[in-house]
Amino acid sequence: MKTTKLVALVTTLAVALFILIPSLSWAEDGAALYKAKCAACHGADATGKPAAKIPSLIAEDVKAKSDSDFAATITSTAKHPAGVKSLSADDAKAIVTYIRTLQK
Repeated sequence: MKTTKLVALVTTLAVALFILIPSLSWAEDGAALYKAKCAACHGADATGKPAAKIPSLIAEDVKAKSDSDFAATITSTAKHPAGVKSLSADDAKAIVTYIRTLQK
């Protein structure tokens, strides 16, 4: 009886970790990707550089974009370097998720 309960507890914990860990690490990956690919131009706080005509990513017009449109913009903007344009859809989505935390 105790073994059955222990197995059920371990299984429940394993399933919970399987569900939670990817979503927690995804935010970290978005932050790391943003810092590596975007922060040099858009700034660590995503406010952009108006003097250099680099847009803010926390502006109202950016906040109004859907996540999918925002991710598409990341990979299709002509002024972005090749390393940004070649990001996978999942990486672009992770960056958008991180930027949304900065917009609050």
